[in-house]
Amino acid sequence: MLQRAAWAAGVDRLTVGLVGCGGRGTGALFNAIEASAEAQVGALADLFPDRLSNCRTHLEQLGERVIATDADCYTGWDAYRRLLSRPDIDIVVLATPPHFRPMMVAEAVRQNKHVFMEKPVAVDPAGVRLVMAAADVADKKQLSIVAGTQRRHETCYLDAVQRIRDGAIGEPVAARCYWNQGGLWNHGREDHWSDMEWQLRNWLYFTWLSGDHITEQHVHNLDAVNWILGGHPVRCMGMGGRQSRTSKAYGHCFDHFAVDYEYPGGIHATSMCRQTDGASGRVEEVVQGTLGRAVLSSGRARFEGGPSWTFSTENVNPYVQEHRNLHASIRGEVPRLNEARRIAESTLTAIMGRMSAYSGKAISWDEAMNSSLDLTPPAYVFGDLEVPAVPIPGHHSPHDSLWMTETNT
Repeated sequence: MLQRAAWAAGVDRLTVGLVGCGGRGTGALFNAIEASAEAQVGALADLFPDRLSNCRTHLEQLGERVIATDADCYTGWDAYRRLLSRPDIDIVVLATPPHFRPMMVAEAVRQNKHVFMEKPVAVDPAGVRLVMAAADVADKKQLSIVAGTQRRHETCYLDAVQRIRDGAIGEPVAARCYWNQGGLWNHGREDHWSDMEWQLRNWLYFTWLSGDHITEQHVHNLDAVNWILGGHPVRCMGMGGRQSRTSKAYGHCFDHFAVDYEYPGGIHATSMCRQTDGASGRVEEVVQGTLGRAVLSSGRARFEGGPSWTFSTENVNPYVQEHRNLHASIRGEVPRLNEARRIAESTLTAIMGRMSAYSGKAISWDEAMNSSLDLTPPAYVFGDLEVPAVPIPGHHSPHDSLWMTETNT
């Protein structure tokens, strides 16, 4: 690729563009600039002008590392295409609501961009397949892609997983993972907002935008379990519901899920996630082996119930390290990274759990992968947009598209 050849020729700059200027996108951009002295901010894009403006205000802290001017800032539905069409952008950070990730990573790869993309990378099987196809094209073009599953770049996890691979807890025979916490932000509806704008500004609570919190947040834990167990599950049975966030302000998503995932060899992993104020919190993964168990969470790792070990060395900020690793891949300093297919599989792991919980029916990996489910809205315009009914287990197929018309995939 031209980008990799340019590094060999001595080019000393990596110009980064951001698509999605909310809190996570702005934070990821700061992480990218911290990761490499030669990184600079070249362009910004967001659907909403106020979000982009707020991001630019925060970026003033970076001083000369920001070269983006007014002319380099894009808003509107086609903002991402205008940014990605620019030949001077080397890396794009994709941090919009997850629904838009598949179309944006596909376009980024088509435009020969290296990619950092936040998790999850889709909200439905149609989107997962599009990301996997983009991963294949990226390989052909020798492009680098890193996903925002920072555990894969975190020292304590890397150390613990290597020890598990070396047999420290014996053969893994079962796993549990949790993301149980309180509620998150919610923006009260303003009179001038259309249905579409209200849903976009509260994207956490609409499955077509977030994939529900099992996909948007719990994917971190499911990705760690897939990593440790060496692949994705073959089937699952899930349940969940909506008991604490029942107001219409919270859209139609569930507030809790519990899923039994079965992996090859009959290994089962129990998954729990909840967003409920006043309830007990827990965010970690536990893997039971024949000789002991591993207990992992961000910044901490230990083995117990057998040979004991506790992580005690420096834990480099994984949110910065994932960008350092991407930049090293682009420069050719390490084997090229392309995490798109792996995170697509972890995203589908979460999606199939949601599909099972929404429907009340067991679902296999192949059923989920080949499902026609596509949560694309009727049109990308500011106007009326129906809020789906809260799913009722036993009354839906796993492949029901809620209020959306199923589209060709």
